[in-house]
Amino acid sequence: MTPMRYTLLLVLVSALSCVSAANPLTDLLERVDEGASAKFRVELQAGDRDFFELDQCGSKVVVRGNTYCNIGAGLNWYLRHYCGIHLSWNNMKADLPDTLPPVRHKERHETDMRLRYYLNYCTFSYSMAFWDWDRWQQEIDWMVLHGINLPLAAVGHECVWRNMLLRMGKTEEEVGRFIPGPAFFAWWEMGNLEGWGGPLPLSWYAQQEKLQKQILRRMRAFGMKPVLPGYGGMIQSADVTDGSRMVWNGFVRPGTLMPDDPRFDQYARLFYEETERLYGKADYYSTDPFHEAGAIPAGFDFGVAGKAILATMRKYGNEDAVWVLQGWGGNPRQDMLNVLPKGSVLVLDLNSETVPQFGPVNAAYNRREGYGIHDWCFCELENFGGNVGLHGRFDMLVDHYTKAREHFSANMKGIGLTMEGIENNQMMYELMTDLPWIGGEFRKVEWVSNYVNARYGLVGNKDVDRLTVNHHNPVNSLYMVWNMLANSIYNSPEDNWQQGTHESIFCARPSKNAFQVSSWSQMKNYYDPNYVFIAQEVMEALRPVLGGNDNFDYDYVDITRQANAEKGRRLYEYMMVDFRAHDSVSFEKHKSDFLDLILAQDSLLSTRSEFTLDRWLTMARDKGQTVAEKEQYEWNARVQITTWGNRECSDGGGLHDYAHKEWAGLLRDFYHQRWKKYLDMLSDVLAGKCEETRIDWYDLDEKWVRRNH
Repeated sequence: MTPMRYTLLLVLVSALSCVSAANPLTDLLERVDEGASAKFRVELQAGDRDFFELDQCGSKVVVRGNTYCNIGAGLNWYLRHYCGIHLSWNNMKADLPDTLPPVRHKERHETDMRLRYYLNYCTFSYSMAFWDWDRWQQEIDWMVLHGINLPLAAVGHECVWRNMLLRMGKTEEEVGRFIPGPAFFAWWEMGNLEGWGGPLPLSWYAQQEKLQKQILRRMRAFGMKPVLPGYGGMIQSADVTDGSRMVWNGFVRPGTLMPDDPRFDQYARLFYEETERLYGKADYYSTDPFHEAGAIPAGFDFGVAGKAILATMRKYGNEDAVWVLQGWGGNPRQDMLNVLPKGSVLVLDLNSETVPQFGPVNAAYNRREGYGIHDWCFCELENFGGNVGLHGRFDMLVDHYTKAREHFSANMKGIGLTMEGIENNQMMYELMTDLPWIGGEFRKVEWVSNYVNARYGLVGNKDVDRLTVNHHNPVNSLYMVWNMLANSIYNSPEDNWQQGTHESIFCARPSKNAFQVSSWSQMKNYYDPNYVFIAQEVMEALRPVLGGNDNFDYDYVDITRQANAEKGRRLYEYMMVDFRAHDSVSFEKHKSDFLDLILAQDSLLSTRSEFTLDRWLTMARDKGQTVAEKEQYEWNARVQITTWGNRECSDGGGLHDYAHKEWAGLLRDFYHQRWKKYLDMLSDVLAGKCEETRIDWYDLDEKWVRRNH
């Protein structure tokens, strides 16, 4: 071979080595930015440990890993740390530079947290109840970029139940009394209620079956292992033969079949047959038959029940199936875990950052030996009810994760994000998904600085570096804001077990001693609101510099919303002092300011679709094919965020306002009207026009719920 031909051959081989084979990440990159896939080389390589690696090949950035999801995590790492691009729920698009910043030194990250779980049954109702394929496609991309490889896949689960019940001879009417409406699937799937919000029109089943198949195809294309719902013994309450009826916050619960009941095997067989026919087999099935069970029948044997559930799962579902269980409220019962073989169970320690069950870190349920021989995942719950508000447990999350690794590394197989609602507090989820990939000691200030750099595109942005605001560099100002927030409102302390965000007083049912909004929030005043006010002032000052950056615009609105909520709480306290002092002049001034602030909050939030009622209701109505269907789905959407249930469940069961939202439209037309009615009554009391009277809040709320009918 001549020297010239040999040289040409080397050039050709080098060029070919920089060409990426077809893979699902190509389309993901194109969805992020048209033409982006041509700037990367993706390499799928075998490896004993989960890893991703960043490298350079000519002008292309190389991202390699042993799975597509690990490569996705590597892509996200590169975009954040090299490009200053943060893809988040509020924006999954980006403008990549024509020439990507080079990786000058190969960078490798490994983890033994091989399972990265995602979603809670509640998420499917509080956030995803009315999603279409476009929104699901975006979410799956988000999962890949965060290394998620074990997502719960519960869409279309109702189709399995409808088919199996019809095969058993049930009528459509009987099916409709059992399967609830789309905003309440989660609590039916967990055995808490039945029928509420239904019956579903047949068109719903057809579209959701199609949607689930699209979701599963995409998840499996990325190499994910979707977790499908399993069968745990649930039966319609109408078919309970012993006459027992259990309730959950006022709702009649479905029944639970005893393992020796011949119907148990029949139900399980039909359930897994229909699951496989529609969606294929799964390696993981999720079911929690004793979720928030309250009273359990006397003499109930959890060990026998657990064996039966696993046996039918492996007999009719998949012979190698792993049963996924939630570590929540004393479940899974130890008597059941004791008799299940190693490798058959994966426990999700659902609220590890707050009240872990795995011990010895403040173990809420005294599992000092963890989950024994069984595998488990350290999970972050963070959000309850999809509520809106800045919140986090920064130090607790890192500390509990570190201690879990130290004490239970043998059976701790991964992490999980198990929030009840998403599209909020992005920083806390970035932190959680970063932890498995960070080697060595965690450095909080450094991590927060890197988050800020990516969030606002500050990496190598010389134009921003040259700008000043009141003689201050905006980069330093942003570092100050986020470190301040990370050490205050995003840093709930160890002794505070409150459920999620410090709730806005605007959303509370009015009274003279209003504090928390939902019945179970357990709120405490754990941070100084002045830090929020300072953060808001800095963000306001930075708007001329960073306005137009979508992440900044979103955070500006969110932080300003939080500051307004803090001001509202202060105004409320002033009003109550005025009322008790019979100071009508001061009361009227503070009342006017309070009501005006609710409307100002509404106007602020209307500038971002993520914070609007209209977005939620539009998604609901768009799922309907007829006027009647659109109205049914809108009713579901309205009920969930307000009364939640009927009067008995809403008031007696305490479910009202559990899923409250600080949203434009809801503030103006719902919360403002409640507070105005109550405060006007107090004004009349101070003026001697009437006695203080009790207001029927459920009746008032129900009128708003039915506004579309």
